[in-house]
Amino acid sequence: MAEAALKLEPVADIGAAPLLSVDNIEVVYNDVILVLRGLSLKVPQGQIVALLGSNGAGKSTTLKAISGLLKTEDGEITRGEVNFLGEKINGIEPDKIVRRGIFQVMEGRRIIADMTVLENLRLGAFTRHDNEVKSDIERVYEYFPRLRERTGLAGYLSGGEQQMLAIGRAMMARPKLILMDEPSMGLSPLMVKEVFAIIKRLNAEWGVTILLVEQNARVALSIADYGYIMEQGKIVLDGSAEMLQTNEDVKEFYLGQGGGEERKSFKNLKSFKRRKRWL
Repeated sequence: MAEAALKLEPVADIGAAPLLSVDNIEVVYNDVILVLRGLSLKVPQGQIVALLGSNGAGKSTTLKAISGLLKTEDGEITRGEVNFLGEKINGIEPDKIVRRGIFQVMEGRRIIADMTVLENLRLGAFTRHDNEVKSDIERVYEYFPRLRERTGLAGYLSGGEQQMLAIGRAMMARPKLILMDEPSMGLSPLMVKEVFAIIKRLNAEWGVTILLVEQNARVALSIADYGYIMEQGKIVLDGSAEMLQTNEDVKEFYLGQGGGEERKSFKNLKSFKRRKRWL
């Protein structure tokens, strides 16, 4: 493979002024387990940025470092900074980070099962003190008409409906930045297509910036403007979504393409080639 295809694009080349900047952070759990190893990324305002990588690469930890949720799992940022709108936010309590305009849609939805759909939506607006909560609920129903029909407890919703509710709850906070952690998890292919179409609409129509963690690299890159690839706690490749979709390494290891018909199993070769190319 040509060496030029492996050249990492500098993070600063995204082009737009960053809404969020993560600068060389390290994250340690239980004072001993190093998970993020000098990770840096930028999220420009108004864009969808995908954060991709294998299980255990540190993607969810990255989102928790941004949203202030590391303390709930005995984790902490031991080096580096997270800056939002030009101000350092690591060390700030999660509720204050929400008030500044960041809302995380957690992996597994994390809706309140013994509350109704309407109550879950109102919960998303807990930081607000304006008179437009009711109109915003109606706007959420316009995006997710099925939720209007569900008047019982949220725990009885299907997986796809719960994901819609989780996104709707995030919308109710009127965030500037939504962190989405594995929105396709457990959903049928048809529902995945519907959910990601709505994510794209949110970005285009509400102007919400989105940092998207997703195992389904193909669908994530199809709606993203820019992407990062993580391995073992750090960024190993970044570039425009279009560039990543055509990169041979990304096609081979994340999009299920390349490698030739003779390859039947990656096994140790996959890990070795990844380390040799990127780490």
